[in-house]
Amino acid sequence: MKKDLTIALAGNANVGKSSVFNQLVGFKQIVGNWPGKTVEKLEGKLVHKGIKITIVDLPGIYSLSAYSQEEIIARDYISTEHPDAVINVVDATALERNLFLTLQLIEMGVPLVLSLNFIDEAKRKGLDINIEKLQCILGAPVVPTVASKGAGVKEVIDKAISVALDKKTPESDRIHYGVEIEKRIDKMMMLLEKINVSYPLRWTAIKLLEGDKDLIKLFEKDHPEVVLAARILSEEIEYIHKEPCSIVITSERYALASSIVNDVLTVKEPAKPSLSDRFESFSMHYISGYLFMFFVMLSILVFISSFGGWLTGVIEGFFNSIKPGVDGLWFDLLWNGGMVGFYASLSVALGFILPFYVILGVLEDSGYLPKIAYLMDKPFHSIGLHGKACIPLIVAFGCNVPACAGCRIMENRRDRLIAVVLSTLIPCSARTAVIIGLVGVYVGVEWAILLYIIDFVLIFCIGKILNKLIPGSSVGIIMEMPPYRAPSLTIVLKQTWFRFKPFLIFATPLIIIGSVIIEGMRITGLIEMISDFLSPVTVWWLGLPAFTGFLFIFGVLRKEAALVLLSTVAGSANVRAVMSPLQMIVFALVIMIYIPCIATIAALAREANWRSTFLIAAGEISLAFFIGGVAYRVLDAFI
Repeated sequence: MKKDLTIALAGNANVGKSSVFNQLVGFKQIVGNWPGKTVEKLEGKLVHKGIKITIVDLPGIYSLSAYSQEEIIARDYISTEHPDAVINVVDATALERNLFLTLQLIEMGVPLVLSLNFIDEAKRKGLDINIEKLQCILGAPVVPTVASKGAGVKEVIDKAISVALDKKTPESDRIHYGVEIEKRIDKMMMLLEKINVSYPLRWTAIKLLEGDKDLIKLFEKDHPEVVLAARILSEEIEYIHKEPCSIVITSERYALASSIVNDVLTVKEPAKPSLSDRFESFSMHYISGYLFMFFVMLSILVFISSFGGWLTGVIEGFFNSIKPGVDGLWFDLLWNGGMVGFYASLSVALGFILPFYVILGVLEDSGYLPKIAYLMDKPFHSIGLHGKACIPLIVAFGCNVPACAGCRIMENRRDRLIAVVLSTLIPCSARTAVIIGLVGVYVGVEWAILLYIIDFVLIFCIGKILNKLIPGSSVGIIMEMPPYRAPSLTIVLKQTWFRFKPFLIFATPLIIIGSVIIEGMRITGLIEMISDFLSPVTVWWLGLPAFTGFLFIFGVLRKEAALVLLSTVAGSANVRAVMSPLQMIVFALVIMIYIPCIATIAALAREANWRSTFLIAAGEISLAFFIGGVAYRVLDAFI
């Protein structure tokens, strides 16, 4: 018996594929990029019934054509890497649309299992799917699942192991198109049988008839007669239907999917609008939708500000209560440097960053993020993007690094470049910690909100400028709009942990070390020398204390470090001792616009290039200091 299996997960976007993946592998995930591509690759491992299994989560796709990087990756992986089985995750509430991909997987001749997800929602809507009949038609096991709750997932992996070990594949001849198409598919298959073809014959024949550029390029060098035959047969189909062959075959697939659904689906009673349906209409309305979105965002800011301020006081009070009554150089270095850096870092992490990641996970898993993208489509077109760009920009509130990678969902390079630049200007959780933990706690929530408004106006203006400078135009928005669902606590906590873990592992030790270094520099007087050198910018132009120059330099590593290291300078988490309210606002404003961190710079270089990265970083640093100096002079009259 084969002890190592590779099983791929394939399916449309928002069908619960990530839920299946998380249920199977939990925290044992490997995140990277597909070779030569900028699309995220997820792998995980598990041992089930003594068999070691690698689970590969393919990008969410709607077909196996070569129209996007995601489709190319999924198709090439299945056809060249030959996974032992493919689990096709299907949305039971949108069966017809999902079967379009299923039919293509059957044509590829892979060992296949269907995970019929959201079966509970389908039943609630009065949709009764005959599982046995669907299995008979497709020739592949079908398992009803509710992946967010783990229901049916064990049965899915059991079936996948079974078909993988038996190498049982659905019979591709179960799929029949029109007579005139089938006749030409048979001719192509007879021609392909005479040469060595590594791909499934029927699938290859169909893709050649569809005019697949990648396959044509592969064949035209060694087998130009195959390409010529495909072109002639394709033109014959076009002549009969008066439509391009690719459109004809696509129509046939949808017609077949519709026919299958008619055979297996029964609507027991007209579905009454549920509370979720009514709330969806409310939250996407052109008036109430925007008001609700504003309320949600404002509530998040107020909650994190209040909770973070309270927890910071609790943590500082606890550590001050256990502070030893000892004096001396080494004690100052260890306590004012290391211990203050530790508990200040703990305050920022638990008070500001962790709750934000939990809230972001709830917004994602509930299905609200695509609604925000829909609402923001029209405003975003004014800056040369469409509403889909809203998703990576919202992710940027958590961290700018995955937001930069998330901009890959944009359809062309122009849109990706604009979205990447704007994503670096979004206040990430680290900068939010500075804004709320400094201004929100010590000056007032209204001033923190004002900083966000300034940043959003700045993002809009820069977007307008980039839209004018970079040639081209944005396309319309085409994206999945999933229904509202109750967030899964397990999934939200896992997502939160994977976002929060890098802070604990990398940022916290870095901040503590930096805090010790700064305390040592303060004791030796070195920090005063650096601060004096930078004082023309920090003191004269920005109106800040001289020591902030060093914080700006160190803040390039991690933005939250700037707030934590303020505590080191102050000797406690209370920064009122070293900064006035006006200085806190200016400092937070500069940090907010300033290039996020070294990790974001690396992500920018990966998504764009080093030249563009240098220009973006230099531009944002210059803009931050310019706006900070102007704000200092304007706000001095009000504070």
